[in-house]
Amino acid sequence: MTYFAFLSAVLALLLAPGPTNTLMGIAGARGGLGASAKLLPAELAGYLTAILPLTWLGAELLARFPSASVALKVVAAVWVMFLAVRLWRMPGDAQNGSGVTAGRVYLTTVLNPKALIFGLVLLPSPADSQFLPRLFAFCIMVMVVAMLWGGFGRLTQAGDGGNRRLLLVQRAASIWLAVVSVTLITGVLRA
Repeated sequence: MTYFAFLSAVLALLLAPGPTNTLMGIAGARGGLGASAKLLPAELAGYLTAILPLTWLGAELLARFPSASVALKVVAAVWVMFLAVRLWRMPGDAQNGSGVTAGRVYLTTVLNPKALIFGLVLLPSPADSQFLPRLFAFCIMVMVVAMLWGGFGRLTQAGDGGNRRLLLVQRAASIWLAVVSVTLITGVLRA
Protein backbone atom coordinates (compact mmCIF):
# COMPACT_ATOMS: atom_id res chain seq x y z
CA MET A 1 0.00 0.00 0.00
CA THR A 2 1.39 3.39 -0.95
CA TYR A 3 1.90 6.02 1.74
CA PHE A 4 -0.82 8.19 0.20
CA ALA A 5 -3.27 5.26 0.13
CA PHE A 6 -2.44 4.50 3.76
CA LEU A 7 -2.99 8.12 4.85
CA SER A 8 -6.23 8.37 2.88
CA ALA A 9 -7.63 5.12 4.27
CA VAL A 10 -6.70 5.95 7.87
CA LEU A 11 -8.07 9.48 7.60
CA ALA A 12 -11.34 8.31 6.05
CA LEU A 13 -11.81 5.70 8.75
CA LEU A 14 -10.89 8.06 11.58
CA LEU A 15 -13.26 10.77 10.34
CA ALA A 16 -16.22 8.38 10.12
CA PRO A 17 -18.70 8.78 12.97
CA GLY A 18 -18.22 6.18 15.66
CA PRO A 19 -18.30 5.71 19.41
CA THR A 20 -14.97 7.40 20.20
CA ASN A 21 -15.67 10.35 17.90
CA THR A 22 -19.09 10.74 19.49
CA LEU A 23 -17.52 10.97 22.94
CA MET A 24 -14.97 13.52 21.72
CA GLY A 25 -17.76 15.59 20.18
CA ILE A 26 -19.78 15.50 23.40
CA ALA A 27 -16.68 16.48 25.39
CA GLY A 28 -16.23 19.44 23.06
CA ALA A 29 -19.89 20.41 23.32
CA ARG A 30 -19.90 20.23 27.10
CA GLY A 31 -16.42 21.50 27.96
CA GLY A 32 -14.87 23.06 24.85
CA LEU A 33 -11.67 22.14 23.07
CA GLY A 34 -9.79 22.00 26.36
CA ALA A 35 -11.97 19.12 27.53
CA SER A 36 -11.36 17.29 24.25
CA ALA A 37 -7.60 17.92 24.41
CA LYS A 38 -7.43 16.39 27.90
CA LEU A 39 -8.90 13.17 26.47
CA LEU A 40 -6.32 12.82 23.66
CA PRO A 41 -3.93 10.63 25.70
CA ALA A 42 -6.78 8.26 26.57
CA GLU A 43 -7.85 7.90 22.93
CA LEU A 44 -4.31 7.42 21.72
CA ALA A 45 -3.56 4.88 24.47
CA GLY A 46 -6.78 3.04 23.62
CA TYR A 47 -5.88 2.72 19.96
CA LEU A 48 -2.31 1.65 20.74
CA THR A 49 -3.52 -0.89 23.31
CA ALA A 50 -5.74 -2.45 20.67
CA ILE A 51 -3.69 -2.19 17.49
CA LEU A 52 -0.15 -2.99 18.61
CA PRO A 53 -0.96 -6.56 19.71
CA LEU A 54 -3.02 -6.97 16.52
CA THR A 55 -0.07 -5.99 14.33
CA TRP A 56 2.12 -8.56 16.09
CA LEU A 57 -0.27 -11.48 16.62
CA GLY A 58 -3.76 -10.53 15.52
CA ALA A 59 -4.26 -12.29 12.21
CA GLU A 60 -2.80 -15.56 13.49
CA LEU A 61 -4.81 -15.49 16.73
CA LEU A 62 -8.10 -14.64 15.04
CA ALA A 63 -7.53 -17.43 12.50
CA ARG A 64 -6.81 -19.88 15.32
CA PHE A 65 -9.66 -18.65 17.56
CA PRO A 66 -12.44 -17.25 15.33
CA SER A 67 -14.78 -17.01 18.31
CA ALA A 68 -12.49 -14.32 19.78
CA SER A 69 -13.58 -11.94 17.03
CA VAL A 70 -17.23 -12.62 17.82
CA ALA A 71 -16.63 -12.13 21.54
CA LEU A 72 -14.86 -8.80 20.90
CA LYS A 73 -17.78 -7.57 18.79
CA VAL A 74 -20.33 -8.57 21.43
CA VAL A 75 -18.37 -6.86 24.21
CA ALA A 76 -17.99 -3.76 22.03
CA ALA A 77 -21.72 -3.71 21.24
CA VAL A 78 -22.68 -4.02 24.92
CA TRP A 79 -20.25 -1.25 25.90
CA VAL A 80 -21.50 1.09 23.16
CA MET A 81 -25.12 0.49 24.22
CA PHE A 82 -24.12 1.23 27.82
CA LEU A 83 -22.60 4.52 26.61
CA ALA A 84 -25.77 5.32 24.66
CA VAL A 85 -27.94 4.84 27.75
CA ARG A 86 -25.56 6.89 29.94
CA LEU A 87 -25.47 9.68 27.38
CA TRP A 88 -29.28 9.72 27.11
CA ARG A 89 -29.58 10.10 30.88
CA MET A 90 -26.83 12.74 31.16
CA PRO A 91 -28.19 16.17 32.14
CA GLY A 92 -28.07 18.83 29.45
CA ASP A 93 -26.15 21.20 31.69
CA ALA A 94 -22.70 22.23 30.47
CA GLN A 95 -21.76 23.44 33.96
CA ASN A 96 -22.19 19.89 35.19
CA GLY A 97 -18.77 18.86 33.83
CA SER A 98 -18.06 17.18 30.52
CA GLY A 99 -19.48 13.80 31.59
CA VAL A 100 -16.93 12.14 29.31
CA THR A 101 -14.08 10.59 31.27
CA ALA A 102 -10.66 9.46 30.10
CA GLY A 103 -11.54 5.93 31.23
CA ARG A 104 -14.64 5.86 29.03
CA VAL A 105 -12.72 7.19 26.04
CA TYR A 106 -9.93 4.65 26.59
CA LEU A 107 -12.24 1.63 26.90
CA THR A 108 -14.44 2.78 24.03
CA THR A 109 -11.38 3.15 21.81
CA VAL A 110 -9.94 -0.23 22.80
CA LEU A 111 -13.29 -1.82 21.86
CA ASN A 112 -13.74 0.31 18.72
CA PRO A 113 -14.13 -1.95 15.65
CA LYS A 114 -11.99 0.52 13.68
CA ALA A 115 -8.99 -0.64 15.72
CA LEU A 116 -9.29 -4.10 14.14
CA ILE A 117 -9.01 -2.58 10.67
CA PHE A 118 -6.05 -0.42 11.66
CA GLY A 119 -4.21 -3.30 13.33
CA LEU A 120 -5.03 -6.10 10.91
CA VAL A 121 -5.30 -4.35 7.55
CA LEU A 122 -3.84 -0.86 7.35
CA LEU A 123 -0.69 -0.91 9.46
CA PRO A 124 2.18 -3.02 8.13
CA SER A 125 3.90 -5.72 10.14
CA PRO A 126 6.26 -4.44 12.84
CA ALA A 127 9.11 -6.06 10.87
CA ASP A 128 8.37 -3.75 7.91
CA SER A 129 10.59 -0.65 7.71
CA GLN A 130 7.46 1.47 7.21
CA PHE A 131 5.84 0.34 10.46
CA LEU A 132 7.19 3.11 12.73
CA PRO A 133 6.70 6.00 10.27
CA ARG A 134 3.14 4.85 9.57
CA LEU A 135 2.40 4.32 13.25
CA PHE A 136 3.66 7.85 13.93
CA ALA A 137 1.47 9.25 11.12
CA PHE A 138 -1.48 7.28 12.51
CA CYS A 139 -0.95 8.79 15.98
CA ILE A 140 -0.81 12.32 14.56
CA MET A 141 -4.01 11.72 12.57
CA VAL A 142 -5.78 10.34 15.66
CA MET A 143 -5.03 13.53 17.57
CA VAL A 144 -6.00 15.85 14.71
CA VAL A 145 -9.28 14.06 14.04
CA ALA A 146 -10.13 13.91 17.75
CA MET A 147 -9.72 17.68 17.98
CA LEU A 148 -11.84 18.13 14.84
CA TRP A 149 -14.63 16.15 16.51
CA GLY A 150 -14.18 18.15 19.71
CA GLY A 151 -14.37 21.35 17.65
CA PHE A 152 -17.49 20.12 15.91
CA GLY A 153 -19.03 19.46 19.31
CA ARG A 154 -18.07 22.94 20.46
CA LEU A 155 -19.63 24.47 17.33
CA THR A 156 -22.96 22.90 18.23
CA GLN A 157 -23.01 25.27 21.20
CA ALA A 158 -22.32 28.45 19.18
CA GLY A 159 -24.92 31.18 19.49
CA ASP A 160 -27.83 31.14 21.86
CA GLY A 161 -28.78 27.48 22.17
CA GLY A 162 -27.88 26.93 25.77
CA ASN A 163 -28.60 23.76 27.65
CA ARG A 164 -31.51 22.80 25.40
CA ARG A 165 -29.25 22.49 22.36
CA LEU A 166 -26.69 20.56 24.39
CA LEU A 167 -29.39 18.12 25.48
CA LEU A 168 -30.48 17.67 21.84
CA VAL A 169 -26.88 17.02 20.75
CA GLN A 170 -26.47 14.46 23.56
CA ARG A 171 -29.72 12.73 22.61
CA ALA A 172 -28.75 12.59 18.94
CA ALA A 173 -25.35 11.17 19.90
CA SER A 174 -27.05 8.65 22.18
CA ILE A 175 -29.30 7.48 19.35
CA TRP A 176 -26.29 7.21 17.04
CA LEU A 177 -24.41 5.06 19.58
CA ALA A 178 -27.46 2.81 19.96
CA VAL A 179 -27.56 2.37 16.17
CA VAL A 180 -23.84 1.47 16.16
CA SER A 181 -24.43 -1.07 18.95
CA VAL A 182 -27.39 -2.68 17.19
CA THR A 183 -25.41 -2.80 13.94
CA LEU A 184 -22.56 -4.62 15.70
CA ILE A 185 -24.94 -7.16 17.24
CA THR A 186 -26.75 -7.65 13.93
CA GLY A 187 -23.42 -8.35 12.25
CA VAL A 188 -22.57 -10.96 14.90
CA LEU A 189 -25.95 -12.65 14.54
CA ARG A 190 -25.65 -12.83 10.74
CA ALA A 191 -22.16 -14.34 10.88
